[in-house]
Amino acid sequence: MAGNSRGVLWHLPDLVEIVEREMLRNGFQKVKDFATFPLRAITLFYEDRWGLSSLATERFDYVRREVRGYCLDVGCGPNNRFINSYMDGNGKGIDVFPYDGLTEENIVTDMLHLPFEDSSFDSVTFIANLNHVPRSLRDGELAEAYRCLRPGGNIVVTMGSPIAEILVHKVVGAYDRLFGTRYDVDTERGMSEEEEYFLTSAEIVERLARAGFKKITHKKFLSQWGLNGMFIGWKP
Repeated sequence: MAGNSRGVLWHLPDLVEIVEREMLRNGFQKVKDFATFPLRAITLFYEDRWGLSSLATERFDYVRREVRGYCLDVGCGPNNRFINSYMDGNGKGIDVFPYDGLTEENIVTDMLHLPFEDSSFDSVTFIANLNHVPRSLRDGELAEAYRCLRPGGNIVVTMGSPIAEILVHKVVGAYDRLFGTRYDVDTERGMSEEEEYFLTSAEIVERLARAGFKKITHKKFLSQWGLNGMFIGWKP
């Protein structure tokens, strides 16, 4: 599981670069990213280039603006990038897979029994990976996220539209085959029968509500032409 640790492996050559604090995008950057989205969608998966934001940077930017404080990033992926680079270390990143840059503290093999006290976090994030949580475990994992949240805290789940998610997986796989990169972790580990390329909005909302979250909203990523977005729910 990852951010996208269950679905994608980041190819980041320099650990020093990613532990530096990454700044949120300004208005001009968002305009450039909006105008160049088709180009970025097939070339910039995890690393910024040419003055443009990668798709990963974009997701992190949108999510960071919704996080309320001390954050648990479930499926943190290589180098615990969101917590280290966007939260300035203010939180915990966990994953089931021992990606590069993770320590024993980051590895949690049983996501149905998280090693945290009740009400430990202000926010919990699932960045581009809830679909890679095995289907039979999704409700239990979201229930644990709810348990770990403080009252008044929120959960943020990002997910693209079905067509976008399928196309991205195919484009990333083709890119790896063409250029010899290792962006797509599906090639590395394979997807289990209970993983999926996408989740529908209805399923995400239903599962969040079943876990106890209230006031669930769906915000689209405008600079990705609305083809990606995030679901935000609150613990009363």
